[in-house]
Amino acid sequence: MSEFVHTLSHLYRTQLERYRNRGFLRAAMAACALVSMASGSVSFRKRVRVDSLLETLDALRVFDPHEGVEMFDEFAYAIKADPEAGRRQALDVIWKEVADDPEKARLLGRICLAVSERDGGMSEAEVREVASLCQALGLDPLSCGLGEIGNTGTAPRED
Repeated sequence: MSEFVHTLSHLYRTQLERYRNRGFLRAAMAACALVSMASGSVSFRKRVRVDSLLETLDALRVFDPHEGVEMFDEFAYAIKADPEAGRRQALDVIWKEVADDPEKARLLGRICLAVSERDGGMSEAEVREVASLCQALGLDPLSCGLGEIGNTGTAPRED
């Protein structure tokens, strides 16, 4: 009987975490889509990075990775179909979730960097997108780690 109660309690805690973090999952996938689409399309490497983040970040790994990928795809498709409206939609989702939480905003900035970094550099479009997102959230892009990219000795990639 105690095993049943323990299992039930664990399921309850997991569901509660999913409920509490669902907004952040949406915001993270919207931000990942913004950065991934900065150069016009989503590369295979970016998709792998998104999958990896979904599986490793505490706030996101309570979700089925497929759910996060579906959200990411929806945002990326919206941005591709209508860049202005899709970008505005993604920014609205991000703003709604992290505007009042500087810790979540900084984590989101770091997530964007993790998705965009490749071979020690970022494209100019990705740098602009991450910097723009940080500024929209009231963050200094350097506080999210954007300055660390410049210190790698590798120049940003061309688009």
